[in-house]
Amino acid sequence: MLWEPGAWSASRLGRLASGLGDFASYEEFRVWTLEHLDAWWLAVWRECGLPVTAGSAEPSVALADASLPGAVWFPGVTTNYAQAMLALPGRADDDVVVVSHSQSREEVSWTSLALRADVARVRAGLVSLGVGRGDRVAAYAPNIGETLVFLLAAASLGAVFCSVAPEFGTQSVVDRLGQLEPSVLLAVDGYRYGDKPVSRAAEVSEVLAAVPSVRAVVHLPYLDAASSGPQGAVPWSELGSADAELEFEPVPFDHPLYVLFSSGTTGLPKPIVHGHGGIMLGHASAIGLFTDLGPTDRFSWFSTTGWMMWNYLVSGLLVGSTVVLFDGNPAWPSLMSQWELVASAGLTYYGTSAPFLMTCRKEGLTPAADVDLARLRGLGSTGAPLPAEGFAWVDEAVRPAGGRLQIGSLSGGTDVCNGFVGATPLTPVWEGEISARLPGIAVEAFVEPAPGSGQWRAAVGEVGELVITAPMPSMPVGFWGDDDGSRYRAAYFEDIPGVWRHGDWVRITERGSLVITGRSDATLNRGGVRLGTAEFYRVVEELPEVKDSLVVHLESDAGDAGELVLLVSLTDVGTALAADELRSLVAGRLRSRLSPRHVPDTLHVVRALPRTLSGKKLEVPVKKILRGADPADVASAGALDDPRALAELAALADPEAHAPLG
Repeated sequence: MLWEPGAWSASRLGRLASGLGDFASYEEFRVWTLEHLDAWWLAVWRECGLPVTAGSAEPSVALADASLPGAVWFPGVTTNYAQAMLALPGRADDDVVVVSHSQSREEVSWTSLALRADVARVRAGLVSLGVGRGDRVAAYAPNIGETLVFLLAAASLGAVFCSVAPEFGTQSVVDRLGQLEPSVLLAVDGYRYGDKPVSRAAEVSEVLAAVPSVRAVVHLPYLDAASSGPQGAVPWSELGSADAELEFEPVPFDHPLYVLFSSGTTGLPKPIVHGHGGIMLGHASAIGLFTDLGPTDRFSWFSTTGWMMWNYLVSGLLVGSTVVLFDGNPAWPSLMSQWELVASAGLTYYGTSAPFLMTCRKEGLTPAADVDLARLRGLGSTGAPLPAEGFAWVDEAVRPAGGRLQIGSLSGGTDVCNGFVGATPLTPVWEGEISARLPGIAVEAFVEPAPGSGQWRAAVGEVGELVITAPMPSMPVGFWGDDDGSRYRAAYFEDIPGVWRHGDWVRITERGSLVITGRSDATLNRGGVRLGTAEFYRVVEELPEVKDSLVVHLESDAGDAGELVLLVSLTDVGTALAADELRSLVAGRLRSRLSPRHVPDTLHVVRALPRTLSGKKLEVPVKKILRGADPADVASAGALDDPRALAELAALADPEAHAPLG
């Protein structure tokens, strides 16, 4: 156990729970929230002080229909996400509430008063461009304050927002915006990644040519302050030049707020529509209650605008926290730069990805010894399972001496723009485990006793499919353009009717914590035993010779065991090894640390392994390529951190290229 909860009275969640009943344990409280979903979410709405718009009655019912899919939340209530965000509870007009750090320009900050004024001005600018309720606007812009202002201005009008990170290539942008057909596009001229300037002028022109719905471009000079953008573009400074009153369009709970896109590794990315009320309620509870942040906190999570964690981060304003944004290369000029930002910005909560933490560990960093992290009380990790060694490193190297640091391993997804499971102020943190199933979210591990029997059952202590058996507020409104809901139902409810199947492979422990072992569609079947990919990565990537790894199972049509294939990229230490030495080292480590079943049949050394821009491994696309699929058919190169990595794997589809591991 690395962290123990304090008294329930010490946290907002604990005080709320105590006011709802006399619970003997967190588990008893959690079960109560599931048995009383309506009462729980109504209590959360009131506790978080979420607003209704002028003329709307205060809510008296939270969940009017618990159908899944098809739940009905807060009937008759009108609200607005921007109104909730700009209420900024606990903050004075001159308090700094947004800080925007960048490798492309100097730091920029907004007070409460300045943020509200900028949103009002940009809102008026959008109205002058003809934007109103239901219209779509998009941002091809980085994680900076102006992108947040643009989101809030659009939301205040009831317009539908989406963002694509400027590192996305042209095709990836077109694949997303082409589905949404925005009328206004906010675009930067480029950005600086570390010390490397990256122009986006050509990409913006190509996007405009391919997305004819865009009738106005708002140009934000970012790389070059003197740039003017495409012909006829409206400068950002002019869009928000006129003072205006701040108003909020009343919208129903499920009115579209923004569209998030799946990673787009297979076919067009799914356009997932999220509603005002679901995001408000989901993020306010996750940040204000489960993470226990409020007006005295300074909150940051490393993300780009192409990852749902950006949407999650900026919602820190809902609970009055100061949100600290960062745009640039997190490893420039060194991996310590992010920890230096944590210290200099006085962060109380910092979130990042599990791969980043593991890289810091591998490099032997000791942030707490090198910079002042005394204010840091929570560290979030998501994007991939954080292995036990990652927990131990954070506790040893990041936790300030004599201090308390809660490790919040979080798992959820773009699909709900939130977490299903994570840390709470009421549950311990155990090394290598996600702390708990969150209140009001009906997570189970479903196990099918016999293939094809269809008899799913909830299990504890066994690995199974991560499912959700009851509605949660931030489940999507639907998919854009999916008028009859068929694509939405097929994506989550096809396998187990009435139950959301998320696609993760999870084990719920006897003490209520969880271990996610990878994607269920990428699990490996060796002799009838299913193995999670996270187990491989934990062991293989411990080796100083291995930089990154990816494992897939190529099943055999002949009915035999098939082929287990391990791909690795190497560190400088690893490149010095002969091929047979590397194979012997990897095989021996897997055999001794896991089991003979885990020893792959073949090993390939590659220059780089494909990951999405948010750091996720592409196990299923790689499997398809190794079976002979064209890389261009299984993933969009523009959605990858290294567009060449996927194509380079095509040569490995040749059976003669396979090298026995031994």
